[in-house]
Amino acid sequence: MSSESPDVPDDVADRVKNVRVDEEMEQSYIDYAMSVIAGRALPDVRDGLKPVHRRILYAMHEANITSGSSHRKSSNIVGDTMGDYHPHGDSPIYDALVRMAQDFSMRYPLVDGQGNFGSVDGDPAAAMRYTEARMSPISEELLTDIEKDTVDYQSNYDDRLMEPTVLPSAFPNLLVNGSSGIAVGMSTNIPPHNLGEVIDATIELIDNPECTVVDLMEHVKGPDFPTAANIVGRSDVKEAYQTGRGRLRVRAEYHIEEGSNGDSIVITELPYQQNKSRLVERIADDVRDGKLEGITDLRDESDRNGVRVVVELKRGANTDVVENQLLESRLERTFSVINLALVDGQPKVLTLKETLEEYVSHRREVVRRRSEHDLAEAEDRAHILEGRLKALDHVDEVVDTIQNSEDRDAAKAALRETFDFTQEQAEHIVRMQLGSLTSMESAEIEEEYEDVTATIERLEEILASEDELMSVIKDELREVKDEYADERRTSFVEDTGNVTDEDLIPEEDVVVVLSEGDYIKRVPAETFKPQHRGGKGIIGTDLKDEDRVSTVFTASTHDYLLCFTNQGRVYRLKVYQVPEMSRTARGTSAVNILNLDDDEEISAVVTADDLDIDGIADDDAADPDSDSAEEDEFLTMATRDGYVKRTDVTEFSNILSTGIIAISLEDGDELADVVVTDGESDVVLGSENGMAIRFDENDVRPMGRNARGVRGMDLEGEDRVAGIAPARPDDDRSLLTVTEYGYGKRTPLSEYRPQSRNGKGLVDIKTGDRNGDVVSLDTVESGDHVVAMSESGQIIRMPVDEVSSVGRNTKGVKVMGVEEGDELAAVSVFTPKENEDDEAEDDE
Repeated sequence: MSSESPDVPDDVADRVKNVRVDEEMEQSYIDYAMSVIAGRALPDVRDGLKPVHRRILYAMHEANITSGSSHRKSSNIVGDTMGDYHPHGDSPIYDALVRMAQDFSMRYPLVDGQGNFGSVDGDPAAAMRYTEARMSPISEELLTDIEKDTVDYQSNYDDRLMEPTVLPSAFPNLLVNGSSGIAVGMSTNIPPHNLGEVIDATIELIDNPECTVVDLMEHVKGPDFPTAANIVGRSDVKEAYQTGRGRLRVRAEYHIEEGSNGDSIVITELPYQQNKSRLVERIADDVRDGKLEGITDLRDESDRNGVRVVVELKRGANTDVVENQLLESRLERTFSVINLALVDGQPKVLTLKETLEEYVSHRREVVRRRSEHDLAEAEDRAHILEGRLKALDHVDEVVDTIQNSEDRDAAKAALRETFDFTQEQAEHIVRMQLGSLTSMESAEIEEEYEDVTATIERLEEILASEDELMSVIKDELREVKDEYADERRTSFVEDTGNVTDEDLIPEEDVVVVLSEGDYIKRVPAETFKPQHRGGKGIIGTDLKDEDRVSTVFTASTHDYLLCFTNQGRVYRLKVYQVPEMSRTARGTSAVNILNLDDDEEISAVVTADDLDIDGIADDDAADPDSDSAEEDEFLTMATRDGYVKRTDVTEFSNILSTGIIAISLEDGDELADVVVTDGESDVVLGSENGMAIRFDENDVRPMGRNARGVRGMDLEGEDRVAGIAPARPDDDRSLLTVTEYGYGKRTPLSEYRPQSRNGKGLVDIKTGDRNGDVVSLDTVESGDHVVAMSESGQIIRMPVDEVSSVGRNTKGVKVMGVEEGDELAAVSVFTPKENEDDEAEDDE
């Protein structure tokens, strides 16, 4: 094998360049990026079109597929565009054609499609061989006067044909139809607008070039989406117009329809570019996952007349809350405005005013070039008409001169020499027919000459005066507006900020009832009118056979509660999430509200809004400026076996939906009660056998959630703790004790002297056959109300002042008439809102 190198031409070495790889890569990437930016992804600020859209429309124009012609196969249009102008695949060309035909994508569609061009559900268009298209009337306005040298042309990809670099665009299409695209390192997302508003703003800019964006917004209220819907607030729109960037909240349009089985939320308009079928699927998923509650059915009843998605609610569900949850999760979308377009071939983010200024500059150039073109044609025609008039004035001599000439060339020469005609005039006269020499033809020529002369004067006036030229632009814009403008579709709604579910629910006192069969409901407290003590009360719930009331507590609809169970776990409950029902209703399954285990019952409830800790209530529930923000707070717990534990409230942040451990319990022990203390309180433990012990809470050191606690009360025999109540030194309040057979009493706290913990305590109330065991222990004061409910569902409400105030070691008085075989399930104390209002007035 020869070792000689192959022959290499001498000039090859001269053509080889040494370059750095990193520099070559950088420059090549920049070239590629600019090619994508300018040649594919970004629209031109002048006509608002990307190259593919411009080429499709121009190909249709060249093929005479106008709004007045018959529809043509889409594959034909795509083929012409691809073969002559757009050297890319047929799929992106057809996708662009489809989008221009979709009335839910384009505010003013540029293509009139026939066939399946997709849907708002995300369904794709049919194959291009099955659909037909033609230009829509408004798209012809983009190409008006293109044959009059109004725009520059460039060679197509193979130098066979010429194509326009931009269309004349008789209206500001970039704003009217918007645009979106992703280039290399940048993207554009321009919303569509109302044609009439944009044209009015353009005219305002022409009349007042010093106007501001705010002035233009007097005309352009904001984006006008083809799918209508609502824009939330106007401040974001202003920012987008002033800076070229912004984030708009677009909200679906819906209304509430009342029905016998519950209300329905009916969605009739969707945010721009929202997939309807996907929206329905996601709402269904949220309902299935428990993120949306109170919904029983979801139907898509949309047809060709418009969108109609029906969300049916459960009977008794709070419509305002479900509506708010839908708004937060599914019925609002953010539209990010990036007003990026090509200006002189370079990408630039534009304000509203800058966008319109670029368009006006483009139209100024188009009208100027058109006027120059029309003037040249008019002057040429006037020159010919002058020759014809001159020939008619010497008709006999002209005819004789032509007849006496040997041929046409000789006739032309003779005419030029004898009558001083120009070459163009002579050629025209030689071609004239004898019929045009009649007197009627002569009058028509004179009339045409006068018209052409007037046209020349008008065109010269336009070209000589900037004001006249701009007046023409305004008149043409008004003509487009008169022909195509329509009513605004997208409305504005007030931005009320983040509306919480509580904001939508009236704040009122309610009674929450939970049964052993896991039925739960809430009833307005005012449903139960205050009665005198000793009555049987009224029916408070309808129980199934063998079901019993397990828990009753009072709260406000705006409260966030910590619900402690007998098994030592704690859950968070939003009271408004508990369905409101009538007092005789059974309630709804508690599974989706409180995920309690079998044999797990609520034994104590603490209002989380009163605790200074994030993660228990909403972020705005705790007031950082309140006095409690500087104080220690503890949850003090008592178990049935007499153990007491204090835990800092900060241990209870971020409570899971499945609950968290509040206290560790020994086998057979249960959590009896929980109260909030501040580190300076006493606590009173009461037992089922009527004993009570009071001691300083600091006798119990703070412990973690997993701790068991220390002995708080020395119980005798089978005795168990019934409850715990807070007390302060020199407390003038009373201790309310109620037994299972409906007897109770109030005793001043001063009668319970402090002792050391783990003592037997003092006799609080006499128990026995008449009273039964103690079921409830609460600290009360005048003005409070008591709600007591029996296991069978009887309920009574009374002012606490109805219960006699007596000393310790007494039997007390009848609080509620409990029938034989029935027992009190729970007792709850609350201060009615009206009492709080009265106290506030007294303070003033």
